[in-house]
Amino acid sequence: MNSHAFSNLAIRMVAVLLGLTTFAQAGATLICHPIEIGQARSLPWVEWNHRGSTGYDLKNVTRDTLAILDSNAPVLVRMETLRRATIYARQDSEVAKELITRLQARAANSDAAGQPDALAWFDAGYLAEAYKQWIGKGEPNPAVALDGYSLVRKAISLRGSDPQMEFAAALITLAGPENAHRDHVRKAIAGARNDPLLAQNLASNFNHQTIAELLVAARAGGVHQ
Repeated sequence: MNSHAFSNLAIRMVAVLLGLTTFAQAGATLICHPIEIGQARSLPWVEWNHRGSTGYDLKNVTRDTLAILDSNAPVLVRMETLRRATIYARQDSEVAKELITRLQARAANSDAAGQPDALAWFDAGYLAEAYKQWIGKGEPNPAVALDGYSLVRKAISLRGSDPQMEFAAALITLAGPENAHRDHVRKAIAGARNDPLLAQNLASNFNHQTIAELLVAARAGGVHQ
């Protein structure tokens, strides 16, 4: 993305953030909107609305997800991997439970060892929020009692400045809290000036509109999944 195009995107985003006072949930954004990760490795591709069997063995979801997360993958890759993992895990309640349990334990163990791992806390929090968006009412949801956003905030506090984490938090808080959402988006936009892949994600299309346009449509109640 050239500097002029990114500048225009930033202006639109800031205008939205400063001009709106409330945000509406724009569907299952963490699930329906793929994250651009370039050529990085993730789980096998799966359509966001897929239900039923696939050629991928669900027994491998936890193992394969952890292998990617433990490879020191960038935050954007973690977001896309956890998005795909959620779609797969929805097919099997035991797989869903195993994955969130392992990620919670992984994060807690880092604290117990005296070396809190920001990425581990991010993974647990982001997966919990993805589960909440995609595992429907009446279906077993092992993350229902978890405040994933608070875990992502903990990750940000441990990690320090990380625009990709701020982008993740901005997606999570699309429906609020409002002030926190604005802050996350401002930081993501600022950091994207030095992060071409993050800039690409900020300008990416979602239902034939950019993320900035999505926020406007969500405020007006015009986004439907």
